[in-house]
Amino acid sequence: MSELQALYQEVLLDHYRSPRNQGPLESATGRAEGHNPLCGDRIAVAVEVAGERLNRVTFEGGGCAISTASASLMTEAVNGRTVAEVEALFAEFRKAVTGAPGAEIEPLGKLAVLCGVKDFPMRVKCATLAWHTLLAALAGGGKVSTE
Repeated sequence: MSELQALYQEVLLDHYRSPRNQGPLESATGRAEGHNPLCGDRIAVAVEVAGERLNRVTFEGGGCAISTASASLMTEAVNGRTVAEVEALFAEFRKAVTGAPGAEIEPLGKLAVLCGVKDFPMRVKCATLAWHTLLAALAGGGKVSTE
């Protein structure tokens, strides 16, 4: 394993063992629930939006290491951004984790630790569940599924 891969694995495991921004958000202006039936991941994402800016994003629930770490990393990456910035970041993230041509790793920051799932197509759903749930929360709520 290369030094970079070892670092990525360490960051991923740290976010799985000690997730950031996990818990309820009493001031939420939007909330959605997500489910990945193939892996059993269940997550709820709550957002507090003022104007177009996400003041705070939290999640509850969890699942596999990839799903939980992705939710944790996502909340850190999107807190304080505008809705448009979040949508653009997710588009880049999705390209990177699916191995799509033209994917750019640089703008992802710590989210790049999840790019290895492109080699495991079944795990892409684990990595993107929190993002789909976040977008649903921003769009008014509801439930999303990776199926």
